[in-house]
Amino acid sequence: MTAETSHTTSTTSESHEFQAEVSRLLHLMVHSVYSNKDIFLRELISNAADACEKLRWRALTEPALIAEGAKLAITITAGEDKLTIADNGVGMDRGELIANLGTIAKSGTRAFLDQIADRQENSRLIGQFGVGFYSAFMVADEVTVVSRSAGTNEAWTWRSDGMGSFEIERAELADAPEHGTRVVLTLKDDAKTYADGPTIERIVKEYSAHVPVPIELVAAESEGKELTDGSALWAKPKSEISKDEYKDFYGTVAGQWDEPALTIHYHAEGRHEYSVLLFVPSMKPFDLFDPARKGKVKLYVRRVFISDEVELLPAWARFVRGVIDSEDLPLNLSREMLQHNPVLDAIRKAVTTRILSDLGKLAESDAETYAKVWDAFGAVIKEGLYEEAERRDDLFKVARFKTTKSGDGWRSLADYVKDLKQNQTRIFYVLADSTDRALASPHLEGFKARDVEVLLLSDPVDAFWVRTALGFDGKPFQSVTQGATDLDQIPETETIDKPADGQAAASLIAYLKQQLKDRVGDVRTSNRLAESPVCLVAPDYGPDKQFEKIMARHEGLGQMSKPILEINPGHAQIAAMTRRLETGDTAALEDAAVILLGQAKILDGEAPDDPADFARRLGRVLAAQLG
Repeated sequence: MTAETSHTTSTTSESHEFQAEVSRLLHLMVHSVYSNKDIFLRELISNAADACEKLRWRALTEPALIAEGAKLAITITAGEDKLTIADNGVGMDRGELIANLGTIAKSGTRAFLDQIADRQENSRLIGQFGVGFYSAFMVADEVTVVSRSAGTNEAWTWRSDGMGSFEIERAELADAPEHGTRVVLTLKDDAKTYADGPTIERIVKEYSAHVPVPIELVAAESEGKELTDGSALWAKPKSEISKDEYKDFYGTVAGQWDEPALTIHYHAEGRHEYSVLLFVPSMKPFDLFDPARKGKVKLYVRRVFISDEVELLPAWARFVRGVIDSEDLPLNLSREMLQHNPVLDAIRKAVTTRILSDLGKLAESDAETYAKVWDAFGAVIKEGLYEEAERRDDLFKVARFKTTKSGDGWRSLADYVKDLKQNQTRIFYVLADSTDRALASPHLEGFKARDVEVLLLSDPVDAFWVRTALGFDGKPFQSVTQGATDLDQIPETETIDKPADGQAAASLIAYLKQQLKDRVGDVRTSNRLAESPVCLVAPDYGPDKQFEKIMARHEGLGQMSKPILEINPGHAQIAAMTRRLETGDTAALEDAAVILLGQAKILDGEAPDDPADFARRLGRVLAAQLG
């Protein structure tokens, strides 16, 4: 959402209106989204730290932007009814002020409003929707921002009371920082305690103790006090860092307030030297499946922030947050060179291997916590099964699946293989839009009768990786809806009704082939059905039926191959059709054949080829039976 100019108040001052929903959004944030008002200071400090880090980056190629010997820092100044958070970072020009401070909830304001309307744990929304700056209106009647972009001779003032509009005007250079931004809050009457030095110090130490930029406090009771020294937590030994310090840093670097499920902290030496401090969240961010979403791992070189846009991890690990600090990379690397640097390639490969290793250890040592991780990010991790074939074996070790035996829990492929039935040589799976739809598939009946476990694959990516994966532990994957199965080799644990006269079934199959020759590729008896009369399966070679559906939805492709119709000769409906055929009473069989195919499509979650024709034929058969 971007701001729109409504009218010009003078030659240097302009008033802009947010979109109509913003006043409601700001009201909701003040009264609903943020349950802890202290958060506003943490959000403004994080913004200031980012601005300083961006200037460090620019100064690598434009050294004149930072005066020799100058120290980047954040200064908090407290007065009687005002609180100022200032930084000497990169600053903003007029266009950036409008774009950055006039854009709220980039995920879409309407979607944002809909989501926060029903959320209970509102403080967890912080960092998910790009609304951190606006938390200032919880404690301020008015917010004034004075900013000067580094390397320019213009400064601008942005001002708003949070009621639906903001003003922007040129600022006097004498009243502006040399470069950087000053945020001035005119505190509400019930928020003036935030101008007290001890209160500020408590909040900074609680939420921003590990921001990589020094923070100084100037309050009435002191001339100046350094609250943090900007030291890098990731450079400290693990033995010197408490669990709370890790959590505080996670909140700072990830912009989230959930408890991290896994912390990965180590220092690598050898061919390449670098430090790693990464976190696996326990809560899914709202934009996890946004195609434009990038990773959230920051790259530092010898404690200097370089970029948060480098692909330090594969796309399937985009939920990981944290910092990687290299000792080997040159500080003057261009962004283009960063994307194709052999040192970074080596770091990326090694760190990815470590993440998979630590996820595997977590799965073994704390299955309950790992289950939460998989609940949140399993669908993303499985993208790696399709995109990174060379890592497939390692990914299979951490992958978890819903199965016909898992209940509410998860099963690993190792668990599955360990429980293979006698003569079972394959790993069976069913693709569907949801776990419930998968469980309702008639294709599972024969497997259930033999107590054979089946993977229930309901994520869209499943239809892709399972087609390219060769198998696990020497056992190939096979869809229960595709091709012939070897179920006849597996002993039954439940009795399946079978026809006594195989020749009669063969005659019905021949008749159905003749009647449905333009609609199906083949008709045959089924060893996968136990209770249902009929089902559709895909040919031995080619796409699975669920894969066909996905491609039809997204690529507009039609049916790639004719399905195979399988019948259950032991079912009463099939037996009745067989008897009609034996007696030569075929008057209703033509309708019954088309109805049978329509029934199979309905059981498969599809509509009959011609619903109107299907309804007419069904009506005729019912009338004959009821007449």
